[in-house]
Amino acid sequence: RLEPPHPPVAEAPAYASAAEFLADLDTVSQSLSQNGSLALARGRLRSLRRAVDVFGFHLASLDLRQNSDVHERVLAELAEAAGLGGDYRAADEAARVDLLAAELGTMRPLSSPHLDHGEETAGELAMLAVTADAHRRYGPQSMPHYVISKAASVSDILEVAVLLKEVGLLRPREGRLDLDIVPLFETIDDLRGCGPIMDALFALPAYRRLLASRGDVQEVMLGYSDSNKDGGYLTSTWELYKAELTLVEIFRRHGVRLRLFHGRGGSVGRGGGPSYEAILAQPPGAVQGMIRITEQGEVIAGKYANAEVGRRNLETLAAGTLEATLVEPAQAAPPAAWRAAMEELSHAAYRAYRALVYETEGFDRYFRESTVLDEIATLNIGSRPASRSKRQGIEDLRAIPWVFSWAQCRLMLPGWYGFGSAVRDWLAAHPADGLATLQDMHDAWPFFRTTLSNMDMVLAKSDIAIASRYAELVTDAELGAAIFARLRQEWQASIDAVLAITRQQSLLEGNPLLAQSIRDRFPYIDPLNHVQIELLRRHRAGDTAPEVVQGIHLSINGIAAGLRNSG
Repeated sequence: RLEPPHPPVAEAPAYASAAEFLADLDTVSQSLSQNGSLALARGRLRSLRRAVDVFGFHLASLDLRQNSDVHERVLAELAEAAGLGGDYRAADEAARVDLLAAELGTMRPLSSPHLDHGEETAGELAMLAVTADAHRRYGPQSMPHYVISKAASVSDILEVAVLLKEVGLLRPREGRLDLDIVPLFETIDDLRGCGPIMDALFALPAYRRLLASRGDVQEVMLGYSDSNKDGGYLTSTWELYKAELTLVEIFRRHGVRLRLFHGRGGSVGRGGGPSYEAILAQPPGAVQGMIRITEQGEVIAGKYANAEVGRRNLETLAAGTLEATLVEPAQAAPPAAWRAAMEELSHAAYRAYRALVYETEGFDRYFRESTVLDEIATLNIGSRPASRSKRQGIEDLRAIPWVFSWAQCRLMLPGWYGFGSAVRDWLAAHPADGLATLQDMHDAWPFFRTTLSNMDMVLAKSDIAIASRYAELVTDAELGAAIFARLRQEWQASIDAVLAITRQQSLLEGNPLLAQSIRDRFPYIDPLNHVQIELLRRHRAGDTAPEVVQGIHLSINGIAAGLRNSG
């Protein structure tokens, strides 16, 4: 046991919270200031007060995150052990909600130290016990959020509430909840169903009582990566926009404040792009003085490794949030005709994307052999495996390696595929004024303008000639040629559509600084691609020399660094 560096000067209880400590420091600071000791108050004491304000006793807040399927299995085991009757996993949604809501009203725990729980259940309960201990030791801000992956029902959210009750982080008698329960809606179907789920959740008195203890603020996380892999870029962005509109209306009706947590990645296919424009592109009412945004991977180093650059990026986020809160709600919602146009474009883009990715025989093989997916899986750069299971299908592949792999072969497919087909179908259906409508949407609707701006950027970073060399890595030459021909056709159609709508003669014509930056980087990135292709050929032919494997890994890192927002 470590002894404190200095003995205590008097007997006193420990501070219950960092706020209590900060209040005493503020008192000392005010006393020094009033007695002519500003030099002391503005020196180390001010630094200490700022540190306490920023870091509390916990240094950095951590989010808990677990899959809803795990919660379901744990609740089923606990319910069976407690003798609640019936098979929880076989029960329908209404029966589950009734059971869980009833449990939220009782003090009785479902777990027992006298029972031998399964390994998964014991592990989840142990993690929650650690969370409760962290709250006691370091304060609630040490672990303030519990994110539920694959949230697809009211019961998915209530299951977490019941589990929190097991370790004292939810106290039924007081109606208090010690951390935010945050559902994460990820796929296209999840986004379409999030409104009714939250509406039904807020209608439950047991949950509203708990939410009151959190200041009637509910956080909802939206997933950009999986919705993109599920339905393509245009459909993903549109479904996210519609989901936010639905949530804003439902939360307003129930008198609950909405805090959106945007699970964005670095690449456009995962919600990346300029943060300021992305915030202003949110629908009216979606930014209510609060917003959470993930910064991941190489984006962290790019934005925050340098203090001055980091400060500038934080100022940009703050400015966007303030402007979206104060200015955007006063602006009129987009006309119904524009929303109908987006719906039509989205349906067409979704069909084209699904037809290629999920309905073309051999596409999964083409993807794996024409990209560095398997080589990425061996890199020590992620916390999770590339696939959710041992199956080889696109459905089981995680979104991050999906996007990252397409960036490496210079196609950036998740950021544009389907848009060219969508615009072609739209113009065929509306020959008289179709293009003019899309141009008006681009000029006056921040959401649509930001969407096209992001596509403009990723198309400018793509290189169809280099991508064609990666296609030659596919062992079935006929399959490789057939699929690449479709990719080339859609790539050109998407470029033509972006140029026509934005009235540009070339990509990034309206952003000359970025265009110049990309042109300056290409002479260094292109050779890395050619080196990578040759090393992949050797490695896949059986050359396992360490320098070959290392060369592949170095080329992956170099291409990602040069392209920037690629992962």
